[in-house]
Amino acid sequence: MTDAKTRHYLDCNATTPVRPEVIDAVARAMATIGNSSSVHAEGRGARALVEEGREKLRTLVNAPINGVIITGGGTEAIHYALNGTVKNGGVGRIFVSAIEHAAVPGNAAETGVPVETIPVTKSGVADVQWLRDRLKNYDAKREGGFLVCLMFANNETGVIQPVREAADIAHEKGGLMFVDAAQAVGKVPVNFVMCGADLMAVTAHKFGGPIGVGALVAGPNLPLHPVMRGGGHEQNRRAGTHNVPAIAGLGVAADLAAGSIAKAPAIAAMRDRMQNAAEAAGAVIWGKDEPRLPGTLSLSASGFSSQTQLMAMDLAGIAISSGSACSSGKTKPSHVLSAMGAGEDLASCGIRVSLGWNSREEDADAFCREWPQAYARVKARAA
Repeated sequence: MTDAKTRHYLDCNATTPVRPEVIDAVARAMATIGNSSSVHAEGRGARALVEEGREKLRTLVNAPINGVIITGGGTEAIHYALNGTVKNGGVGRIFVSAIEHAAVPGNAAETGVPVETIPVTKSGVADVQWLRDRLKNYDAKREGGFLVCLMFANNETGVIQPVREAADIAHEKGGLMFVDAAQAVGKVPVNFVMCGADLMAVTAHKFGGPIGVGALVAGPNLPLHPVMRGGGHEQNRRAGTHNVPAIAGLGVAADLAAGSIAKAPAIAAMRDRMQNAAEAAGAVIWGKDEPRLPGTLSLSASGFSSQTQLMAMDLAGIAISSGSACSSGKTKPSHVLSAMGAGEDLASCGIRVSLGWNSREEDADAFCREWPQAYARVKARAA
């Protein structure tokens, strides 16, 4: 068993460890005096940090000039994208893939417009043919505009989605495309313009930045109804005093992201070692035949519940996460795995193992050693 003093963090899709350079930048910014909306020298200094952070993120994802709206994180960006388009009157129907983060269908349901679900294949890829068939006879002028929501890469399986193809289908019929890129930015190349998005959500804590800061990237001249009102911040698009230290940290994380993307082959090799060990022990690997984020491994082990796996690995000094959500003390099967056709047994036995910018070979070694042993004990007790 892993030494009690040694911990192995394999839950980077939940929150990636903050980079030391980001911590330093946040600390320096916290020592800066001034409100970024003030016109005096101190205010201008704070504003310079905000604009520097914004520009670094804009460069990372190839966003349009003036296209980066700073938010309090990914969920707020999602809320703004859906409500901002619906309340503006341009969207009367929303299509949401069956594997979106809960924030997407949750906020879509609150907009008051009809919501339809885009199914996925057994390998976890959104069924763009279903979308094409559904929109074949869609008349946006008669039925109203629509918004298609498809994430860049799934947060549980890591499977990269056909966002460009979905965007082309949506645009051909006069619709808009929203892409939740929270899990992809800083791990694989993400290009706002080239992927065809009209709107894109980003959050800093998924790629080494601070928690509580993100952005909604919007296309040029795209009208959005402000869902937070007050001062004239963010060109009157999102009220609220800027969190200058967090935005400075966001910028540094964006600046350093190229290094993480360059490490993708090495990170993927560690993931594959863990995948091979788990599969040899009897696990089912989700999305393994599709392009995935380099550091994401999703698996199920029959008879080995998600919560039991989490506890066993935690006791072994390894932090992973469950593919299930817990509500009112009852474990629910992963909606992502269920959408992929998994039965209740496998859907309720799913876990996610995720590597990040600072993951080490020793972390993968620990999982390769401890997880098969834990599963062997479970199977021995059931025999």
